[in-house]
Amino acid sequence: MLAVLAAGRPLSQLEAARRLGVDRTTMVALVDTLEGKGLVERRRSEQDRRRNVVELTERGRRVRSDAENAREAAEREFLAPLGEKDAARLVKALQVLIRTPDGS
Repeated sequence: MLAVLAAGRPLSQLEAARRLGVDRTTMVALVDTLEGKGLVERRRSEQDRRRNVVELTERGRRVRSDAENAREAAEREFLAPLGEKDAARLVKALQVLIRTPDGS
């Protein structure tokens, strides 16, 4: 969720749910939890008062950045024994395996 919100502008809860592939009920619970931890902020859309918009807080941006840095460090450590060329081949093969049929 933090990565989805960090990728651009604030999203409606419905759009965030679509991007994550979860239903509305799950999304509400997820936003409630993240909001309770001070990682996201939920507010009414100025364009459509029926919709809620969700965005990262400053704390959420820091947590997401820290998580990304930790992921990158773990990836480097995991791939280090392979060498640069073999590591690149493995990453490319894994990317092929995780792609969905619609190309996303």
